[in-house]
Amino acid sequence: MSEGSDGDAGQVPDVATDPGALGDAADQTVGLVADPSELGEPGAPLDRRAPFYVGFVGGLGLLTALALGTALAAISGTIVLIVVSLFIAAGLHPAVLFFERRGLRRSHAVLAVISIFLVALVLFIVAIVPVIADQIASITDNAPGWLDRLENSQRIRDIDAEYHIIDKIKEYVANGDFVSSLFGGVLGFGIAVLGALFNAFIVIVLTLYFLSSLETTKAALYRLAPASRRDRVTRLGDRILAGIGGYVSGAFIVALCAGLSSLVFLLAIGLSQYAVALAFVVMLLDVIPMIGATIGAVIVTAIALATDTHAGIACLIFYVLYQQIENYVIYPRVMAKSVDIPGAVTVIAALIGAALLGVVGALLAIPTAAAILMLVREVFVRRQDAA
Repeated sequence: MSEGSDGDAGQVPDVATDPGALGDAADQTVGLVADPSELGEPGAPLDRRAPFYVGFVGGLGLLTALALGTALAAISGTIVLIVVSLFIAAGLHPAVLFFERRGLRRSHAVLAVISIFLVALVLFIVAIVPVIADQIASITDNAPGWLDRLENSQRIRDIDAEYHIIDKIKEYVANGDFVSSLFGGVLGFGIAVLGALFNAFIVIVLTLYFLSSLETTKAALYRLAPASRRDRVTRLGDRILAGIGGYVSGAFIVALCAGLSSLVFLLAIGLSQYAVALAFVVMLLDVIPMIGATIGAVIVTAIALATDTHAGIACLIFYVLYQQIENYVIYPRVMAKSVDIPGAVTVIAALIGAALLGVVGALLAIPTAAAILMLVREVFVRRQDAA
């Protein structure tokens, strides 16, 4: 037995007496090991300031930025819908807080606000939309007659004799397909209507979802802040959300006042056949900052003037007076606790928002500017004062 063991032991290389024995054994099992000297010495690390490295990495960064920009441009419509839904949900949030202060649980308060919102929307569609559609059709049918009355003005006749403007407008309005032509034909008009309905449905669904999960979403976002600053971030975020909600609800109240006052006034002066449609136009346009109320007043006054001269003069006087009341009484009282920004900033923000996103940008610009100013005052200015 000892002899067999001695025989086996004789087959194991003696590393102590033969240092190359271990390498020979490794070569037999895993193959030849290359000598480092045969492949050369490793070079110095790549210089990050080298032109090739800078250009290559910069090119990759540029391509990545272009890809991200293209992706954002492709989903810009969806982003706008999400932002609009968030603002509407923020505008409905004060109503949820109102019901909570009356003793309702959060879930019941959200359910009550959602129910009221959906009922009001259905009632508007069922009761008001057909009236508005009929009155808009009546306005379209009567527009050529109003243009005929404008021809009685000597000044208008002189201008029309040179440019033939009234004949062109009359032919365009009298054509039954003029609305379709605005959207590229009947097919284009149908696609535009379906697209608008689909977007409205998406906004409603997202608004209800954001409203029901607003507290959970806020808590999740606030947890992203460091624990040492989470309390301040929460307070600033709640202040911004309250400001946005107050502005949205305040803008709706101001527009509702404009629409109801226009409805009462138009019924009083005898324009009942167009009162509902024109009042709705005024309410819708009054939401747009700066120019919306003026555009609505011009449209109503022009139609009233073409219908009856005295009614047109009355509309002109009414809207001049009402806009002063709205600008200096209604708007400041409604928005006093919502937005606190200088008038120049309001104008600049509305212009920039309109240039970027059109009407939606103009609507969102003022609360966004108010939030930015609040952050600047509470964060940057305080840090500068403490420095």
